[in-house]
Amino acid sequence: MDADLSNYRKSYEKGTLLLTETPENPIELFQRWFFEVDSFFVEDETNAMTLSTIGLDGFPKNRVVLLKKYTFEGFIFYTNYNSEKGRAIAKNPNVCLSFFWHGAERQIIIKGKAEKIAENLSDGYFESRPRGSQLGALVSNQSEIIESRDFLEKKLSDLEKQFEGKDIERPLHWGGYIVKPIEMEFWQGRPNRLHDRIRYTLQSDYNWQKDRLSP
Repeated sequence: MDADLSNYRKSYEKGTLLLTETPENPIELFQRWFFEVDSFFVEDETNAMTLSTIGLDGFPKNRVVLLKKYTFEGFIFYTNYNSEKGRAIAKNPNVCLSFFWHGAERQIIIKGKAEKIAENLSDGYFESRPRGSQLGALVSNQSEIIESRDFLEKKLSDLEKQFEGKDIERPLHWGGYIVKPIEMEFWQGRPNRLHDRIRYTLQSDYNWQKDRLSP
């Protein structure tokens, strides 16, 4: 198979990003961009982000997860702690998050350290999930090899009967991580591949240094 994609072309013309118009804290710019994309580009799943970890085999691995909350402290998502990504984070908490919002021609890349959030916060979020999602967290031994789809369906059916009329408690192997950023880069597509790139780097005094990067 030989697929030549060299003629794929797109001119990025939907926005600008000037250093003089950026706030001192990158979370403020993240919030601004998130709200704009969420409001004007409804085809995008705005909170979908790529999480990159360094696996136990030494290779980087990316997968899409959903951002569930962000604060000035960092970015929160939920998963199975025993999953491949959970085991990778336990070994090496240095991770990368990235958002690509094609409708707005914007990308954000976030380098940071991941750590588990408090158990009561994970409990609160788990309680807010639809019942089917709660059961799904019990059904799936995430990243483990299984014999068939039927195995999952039967396990779900058995759990539905077991918990009929009962509350479902959060399993201890499932919960949230917060990624605390040390670097955030904002990319706005521009014509002629002269894209705008603004990088924030966290300093030792916890202020952020801003720099414009060459595209």
